[in-house]
Amino acid sequence: MIKIGKLSLKTHVFQSPMADCTDIAFRLVARELGLELAFTEMISAEALARGNKRTLPLIRRVPGDRPLGAQLVGHSPSAMGKAAAIIEAMGFEILDLNFGCPMRKVTGPGAGSALLQRPDLAAEIFENVMTHVKKIPVTVKMRTGFTDPSGKEALCIARLAEERGLSAVTVHGRTRAQGYTGKADWGVIKLVKKNLKIPVFGNGDIFVPEDAKLMMETTGCDGVAIGRGALGNPWLYASIRAVLAGQTPNLPSFEEKKRVALEHIRLEVQYEGEKMGVLQSRKIAAWYFKGCPNVAQLRNKINRASTLKEITALVLNFVS
Repeated sequence: MIKIGKLSLKTHVFQSPMADCTDIAFRLVARELGLELAFTEMISAEALARGNKRTLPLIRRVPGDRPLGAQLVGHSPSAMGKAAAIIEAMGFEILDLNFGCPMRKVTGPGAGSALLQRPDLAAEIFENVMTHVKKIPVTVKMRTGFTDPSGKEALCIARLAEERGLSAVTVHGRTRAQGYTGKADWGVIKLVKKNLKIPVFGNGDIFVPEDAKLMMETTGCDGVAIGRGALGNPWLYASIRAVLAGQTPNLPSFEEKKRVALEHIRLEVQYEGEKMGVLQSRKIAAWYFKGCPNVAQLRNKINRASTLKEITALVLNFVS
């Protein structure tokens, strides 16, 4: 068991927020197969504070989808504080602040990983958020640095977070300049963990259970935040828990992959409508059958499909 503020978790493995990925369908499938703590996609604090209706679908909740966290991204301390209060009032179990997004449309105005270069503004954001949030734990996810790979920027921001009362820190072992390329530097995760008393979670290059075990052993981190490794592999959470417990994980058969992929696509259609669900099914199928022979042909056929019925038939008839 691990505690993040007042939130008690049974596992040391959770799912990081991912834009255009960790929606309701993704989360429900992941929970069926062993995920405990999940997060929404990142939400613009400015949009939420203004009452922008296009933000609301990103923070929809359904029965069975808990414990659930929301992640805010923004650079305005007042907007971050106001949006944080909204998130708490909506009943989310935890709030995460995004200091890691590398996308230019986010960093350009000064949000996401750009905040690593602004400890003064970061401190103001932390203070404003903590003033508005009374009950749920607040955490922050960051990169190792903007362009500096030394980890000095991450350590500075992490210390500020702890001093301002945040409950945990997650470190993605890459700089903003790296994007999602190159190898994650787990050494910075170790550096931050060594210097903080609150829980520190590691993120970056966890694709098989043994990666998580190695990260925890080499960095001393309190748990792992799974990112891209879970796309098409919702069995990863339970597999990591098995390996950490010294057990052999159960790997899915090809037929099981097809069953879960179809359930994921069905839920996508259920919650997003058939038009959007069918569009999303293109990448979902690519996730689940990545590396399989003939997957390119399957993807091409799904790209031409327009109904859930068509996609279901294509997946059921897919032979690897």
